Order: sequence, then structure tokens, then C-alpha cells
Amino acid sequence: MSELQPAMRTVTSTQSEMTEIILPNDTNTLGHLLGGRLMHFIDLTGAMAAYRHARTQVVTAAMDHIDFIEPVGLGDLVTLKSSVNRAFNTSMEVGVKVWAEHTRTGAVKHVASAYLVFVAVDELGNRLKVPQVKPETADEIRRYDGAVRRRENREAEAARRKQAKLATKGLT
Repeated sequence: MSELQPAMRTVTSTQSEMTEIILPNDTNTLGHLLGGRLMHFIDLTGAMAAYRHARTQVVTAAMDHIDFIEPVGLGDLVTLKSSVNRAFNTSMEVGVKVWAEHTRTGAVKHVASAYLVFVAVDELGNRLKVPQVKPETADEIRRYDGAVRRRENREAEAARRKQAKLATKGLT
């Protein structure tokens, strides 16, 4: 890797944060944040961490796990925090945690968590190698180790879907 692209970066160097206020256009008829809108915020915040790590264009390859834990209300402040959990060859797993703050009471609650996979690409869409990640804290090491298991699960699920698709076409 070049001077501009070191062989390794710390998890801390990839951390990103975004805060949004939830407005009427972001909510459903119950006054809660739309799930798709939250997914959009998660994708943006995840991409910020991936950009900081890869220092090139990145594309979302998968959002393979998301937990909607609590509803987010109209007027709440939503804070999303992301970091790269692990880098593979051209892809990176990014974890995103989401908190909502009730603006009048100041109460903060964990409302969602997600794992995404981003791939580094050049201007033509060709995959680019990314630096490795150096986890430093116990929590970073736990997420780093867990990323391998989650990757194996993604690959197994992709193989299962491929097999099911072939079966529906009568090719197996």
C-alpha cells in the first residue's frame, strides 16, 4: 500500500457520527420514524466510516442485519455512530448503533443496531484493496472477531439462495 494508503488503520480512525432531528416528513401515521428513513441514515453513517477507512469511493454491498429495538418519535434527535469492524480484501464490515434523545426530557435510548458491508471501488467500479483494521480495545477486538462469523453466515446464506434459485429453475 502507498503512503496515502497505509497497510493498516485503527478502528478509532474510522469512527463516524451523525445527528438528525426527526421531522414530520420522516414519520409514519403514528408519529414514529419510518424504518426506511432510519435505514437511509444508517447507510449514510456506515458509508462515512467506510470512506474514512478506504479513502476511496465505496458502495453498499449488504445490510445483512438490523434490529429495530425501540420506536423513534417526532421531534427526537437521532444520533448514529459507526466504525469499521473488520476489513477483508476489498470489503469492510461496518457496525452502526443508533440512539434517540427525547428533546424535552433529555432521555436517551438505544433504538437500533445494524451491520453493513461496503466495497471499495475506483471510478470505473473496479474493486480496490483496502487496508486492514487494527482493533485496540476489548470491544473492538470482540467486533473484529465476530465479523468473521458474520461473513461466514452471509456467504452461507448467499449459497443457500443461489441453490434455491437453481432449484426453482429445475437445474438441480
